[in-house]
Amino acid sequence: MIVHPPVASRALVRKHLAADLVVVGGGLAGTCCAITAARAGLAVILVQDRPVLGGNASSEVRLWVLGATSHLGNNNRWAREGGVIDELLLENQYRNPEGNPLIWDTILLEKTVAEKNLTLLLNTAVHDLDKSGPDAIRAVRAFNAQNSTAYELAAPLFVDASGDGIVGFLAGAAFRIGAEAAAEFDEAFAPAVAAPELLGHSIYFYSKDTGRPVKFTAPSYALRDITQVPRYRDFNAADYGCRLWWIEYGGLRDTVHETEEIKWELWKVAYGVWNYIKNSGKFPEAANLTLEWVGTIPGKRESRRFEGDWMVSQRDLIEQRPQPDAVSYGGWSIDLHPPAGVYSEKPGCQQWHAKGVFPIPYRSLYSRNLSNLFLAGRITSATHIAFGSTRVMATCAHSAQAVGLAAALCRRDGLAPRDLVEPARMAELQRRLIRAGQYIPGVALCDPADLAARAAVTASSAYQLHELPAGPDRLPLVDAWAMLLPVAPGPMPAVTVTLDVAAATELVAELRVSSKPGNHTPDVTLALVRVPLAAGPAQAVVLRFPSAIDVPRYAFVCLAANPALTAHLSDQRLTGVLSVTQKFNRAVAKSPRQEPPPGSGIESFEFWIPQRRPGGKNLALRVDPPLALFGPENLRNGFSRPTCQPNVWLAALSDPAPTLTLTWPEPVAVARLEFDFDSDFDHPLETVLMLNPETVAPFCVPALRVLDDTGRLIAEIREQHLSQAQLVLPAPVRTRRLTVQVTPPAGGAPAALFRVSAY
Repeated sequence: MIVHPPVASRALVRKHLAADLVVVGGGLAGTCCAITAARAGLAVILVQDRPVLGGNASSEVRLWVLGATSHLGNNNRWAREGGVIDELLLENQYRNPEGNPLIWDTILLEKTVAEKNLTLLLNTAVHDLDKSGPDAIRAVRAFNAQNSTAYELAAPLFVDASGDGIVGFLAGAAFRIGAEAAAEFDEAFAPAVAAPELLGHSIYFYSKDTGRPVKFTAPSYALRDITQVPRYRDFNAADYGCRLWWIEYGGLRDTVHETEEIKWELWKVAYGVWNYIKNSGKFPEAANLTLEWVGTIPGKRESRRFEGDWMVSQRDLIEQRPQPDAVSYGGWSIDLHPPAGVYSEKPGCQQWHAKGVFPIPYRSLYSRNLSNLFLAGRITSATHIAFGSTRVMATCAHSAQAVGLAAALCRRDGLAPRDLVEPARMAELQRRLIRAGQYIPGVALCDPADLAARAAVTASSAYQLHELPAGPDRLPLVDAWAMLLPVAPGPMPAVTVTLDVAAATELVAELRVSSKPGNHTPDVTLALVRVPLAAGPAQAVVLRFPSAIDVPRYAFVCLAANPALTAHLSDQRLTGVLSVTQKFNRAVAKSPRQEPPPGSGIESFEFWIPQRRPGGKNLALRVDPPLALFGPENLRNGFSRPTCQPNVWLAALSDPAPTLTLTWPEPVAVARLEFDFDSDFDHPLETVLMLNPETVAPFCVPALRVLDDTGRLIAEIREQHLSQAQLVLPAPVRTRRLTVQVTPPAGGAPAALFRVSAY
């Protein structure tokens, strides 16, 4: 036994830790940033004030992770974010297709603690800091109430990913709260006069069927008069979790210092809603339901936004302005909510989409007045209008990965964050990001160190799209449908579709493209043909469009809605080829055509969106001449997802043993191999509530073997389900030739690879 006699006072246990980089905030942005920096060789401390990682995505809040894919509700094709966030989402798909938020917690924790260079401090809140000069932070101070320990964490570089910007705030970084006036950044959608309005917080609840009647007695603080919520008629017994994102409050309050009061108001509403569902008598189907879980902390949307050397604004999004220092991208809508939240008479949100994704510049990811502070997460440098898009978690995580790798380059070369804007340094950052799986719109990987770039690359076969054979399924054309096909410059190939014709009618077909080749919004009509049809089954209808394709791009072969017609569908899935329909997703749009307010600076256009698997099959078709755009030369074009072309090597379906061969004129020493696979970047992979139809993408190569010029196996991958694989050889291998034997996916899609690199 240890006896401690009385004393005048006692001091906390104190620990002083030093690292190359301190990341404050363990949401998805901070987590992905810290993992990226640790993998790049930095000693990293990740400080999180909660018991789990993930922030708004964690089991404490339970919001699904989304970004540019926008629930498949916009025209951003193959837009899921890459790198670490992609790795996490694919691992969640593989282990947790049911969307259990607790399993998602374990994946985030496992990936973080697996990094030997990373020290994780959970339940540890930063509350103070020291500066080494007017514009530099020396150390942050934090406290962990669980182990009653005070920490001092010192580093030459810091990342504020805390959500409310506690580090930037304490250090004196320039920041903003509220909406800018329209004139300041030439934002037509912004208010004429700057306003203190914000997006609010939300709290979610889960229900469960117990199989027997359950009563509910509401706590005294529950909202009794549900009609105080203007949208109360939208509540039902089936919706739960973040489908009730619009239970929101706080946009007219101080979303930093009044968060506790906001939380209590949200509890009041949440328990009031459940009382209404259980006890109003209007929902007999709720008799056996119990309230399984209610959030204990609110999911925050907006508070402080910090100023970098560039503030992303509305025109950056809508015009998709190129940025010389692009390191990330966004693609969520400009998604703004009424400040009064759930108590507003207005709809819960207004969402206005761009025609494609927009680049995010590195200059928006560090403080303009603190020399060693990076910005990550929702506090990055953007106006209130642009923040409506940049704030979502997958976008935040993707940008934060760029911060993590930037920190590694700064530490290696003794630079401040701003110094990386210099073109040669930015080119290195972009190159290393792309190698790590990051997609940067319009920026191709060009790596002089890649031995594969100097090799002759051949393949055992290359797929040509001549036919997607008809299967047993049929699609009545009650809506307009289209095939999204990659095409090369020159005459548009003839496309033959198979239709059942119930009565004599006319097929109206259009050839459309996007006004920007890298977009997938079919806003330009090149040709329209009308084909008279007699009644009869299985008619082969040839569509010959008198148009030429100007540059490599995607073309939309559109079939107008016609209830007399039924299209034959194909069971064949194919990398870089999709069917889309002129519909809309109610989660992110109000109609099949976006019609923003006049003078808002936002464009009008149609949504043409794919359907989720197991739906969304391709139309059965033939193409003449065949589309020969899937050869092995694509492996070195610098893009690892479909853009304006498929950018993929596909083996022929008839190839029993798909093989790639890299040949050099002289022996080379290979120590590392990198592969990029097709994990279906069009799939949003929401983390909760929405079931994934499979645990592995149907296009994903499950295994491969690598042999040297003697036929010796030097490396292999088994049970592969991610977008990337890196193979570090036990010792460098000198060889004139590498042979890559690829195992095709089990579901019948052709074997697909986007990149093979050797170092």
